[in-house]
Formats: sequence, structure tokens, C-alpha cells
Amino acid sequence: MPFPDEKSAKIVEVVPYRPEWATVGLELTARLGRMLPGTRAVDHIGSTSVPGLPAKDCIDLMVRVVSLADTDLSPLTEAGFRERPEVWNRTEALGAVTCPKRVFAPPVGGRRVNVHVREAGAQTARYSLLFRDFLRANDDHRDTWGRFKMRLAEEGPDIHTYGQLKASAQPLLMALAEDWAAETGWRP
Repeated sequence: MPFPDEKSAKIVEVVPYRPEWATVGLELTARLGRMLPGTRAVDHIGSTSVPGLPAKDCIDLMVRVVSLADTDLSPLTEAGFRERPEVWNRTEALGAVTCPKRVFAPPVGGRRVNVHVREAGAQTARYSLLFRDFLRANDDHRDTWGRFKMRLAEEGPDIHTYGQLKASAQPLLMALAEDWAAETGWRP
């Protein structure tokens, strides 16, 4: 859930794709890479990482680490990032598999961002990269997903309801993504 100072705490607004998201994503991935040396990778993920896809104006980034338990994340909090306290921001399930994660919000007054820290080999890390790469490679599916998100946001749900409704449809999209991955030999 958003912190009270975050815009999406009150409304869900999905906007047309903004080209500056790519630039901001690159800047933030580089910054996180400097802050957390020894990470496997830092990736711009989520809807803002897919050219042409409408999204909430919040950059999602994924820091991939070898072991979450052995990674010092204090540089994030020292830089003002705030760890999201909810249980679902500590673990995530993908089918029968549960994976650890940590999610950080921006510093107060900072650019809207979610920093997802996941173990590099986790299925959930793969899932995030597959989502991005599939929609980058498939304009029709990207456009359909974008229309769905825009329509959902127009209904005016709170952020929790929006997330739940979107999550209920995402397995259909990801089944297509898995077929695409098998057909193309995609690897994260």
C-alpha cells in the first residue's frame, strides 16, 4: 500500500506511455547499482518499462541479489527509501512457490518508484522479466493489456482493488507469455 504522501494512496491514474520513463528507468537503475554493489542486476520492470504501454506514473525497478538474507539493504534506507511494511511486500507466491522479497518506496518527495529486491534465481524475478520482454515483443498483447488497465482505472477503484483485479487477469497474459518464451527460446 502506498504511504500517505504518495499520490496513488488516493487514486489510481493510468496514463498513456511517456518516453521519459525509459530515461528515468536508466538513471535509477544506474543509481541503485552504485548504491548496492555486488547485486547481480538492476532492471527497469513493470509497465513503465514497455514502450507504448499505459501505466501508473510509478517506475518499478528490480534489484536481483544472490541471497536476500545476506544482502545489506541499509544503503537504501540511508538514502531515504522506505521499506513497505505489508506482509505481501516481504514474500510473494507464484503458483505453489513462495519467494522472499523486499519492496521500497521512494524518499518523501521523491519521484514515484517501487524498488523490488528479489533473489536472482527466483521464479518471481523471471516472471517480472518475462512480463516486460513479452509485452515489448508483442504489440497486440501490449495494446490489449494497456486498454484493460486504462478501463480498470477508469472504474475508479482504490489501489488495493485495482491491484487485485489486475492480478486476477494477469495469469491469462502470462500463459501467453510462457508460450512465447517456449517458442522463441527466451531466457531472462
